[in-house]
Amino acid sequence: MSRVAKKPIALPPGVVVALTSERISVKGPLGQLEFAVNPAVSIEEEGGSLHCRPVAGASQADALSGTMRAVVANMVTGVSSGFERKLTLVGVGYRAQAQGDTLNLSLGFSHPVAYRLPAGITAVTPTQTEIVIKGVDRQLVGQVAAEVRSYRKPEPYKGKGVRHADEVVVIKETKKKK
Repeated sequence: MSRVAKKPIALPPGVVVALTSERISVKGPLGQLEFAVNPAVSIEEEGGSLHCRPVAGASQADALSGTMRAVVANMVTGVSSGFERKLTLVGVGYRAQAQGDTLNLSLGFSHPVAYRLPAGITAVTPTQTEIVIKGVDRQLVGQVAAEVRSYRKPEPYKGKGVRHADEVVVIKETKKKK
C-alpha cells in the first residue's frame, strides 16, 4: 500500500466534508471544492479525520489511494487556508497591475498583455514588479502562475522575464571575441 495513503487527513474546525460513492465535497471558510472519487479508492471519515484506503482487487489501487489522499489533503488545505504563488518581474519597464479579474502586464512587447483570471482566482500586485496569485484550488493557482510566466520566461543571458519568487535563473556567460 502507498505510504502516503496511510497518513490520515486531519479536518480543521470549520471544514465540512460530504462523501458520496462518486464524489467528495469539501466546504470551508474560503470556499467549496468537489472532486470525483476513483472507484478503486474508498474514503471514510473517522473521528474528525479522513482515511483513504485501496479497494481490494482493483488494479493500481495502492497508487491511486496515495494520489487521492494527496488531492483531498490539498482540498482541505485550500478551503481552510488557501494557496498562493508569488511571481517576480525582472527587466526594465516590466510592470504588472491587477484590475478586478484582469491582470495587465507590460512585458516589453509592442502591446500590453491582458490576462483574464479564471473564477476563484485573485491576483494582487503589492508592487509593480510583484504578482501574488491566490485561490482555493492548488492546481488552478499553479496553472495560472504557469500561464502568466509563459508570456515571458526568464532568458538565460540577462535573466529578464517573469519568474517564480523562489526560482533561481542560472545566467550563461556570453561569447568572448578572440
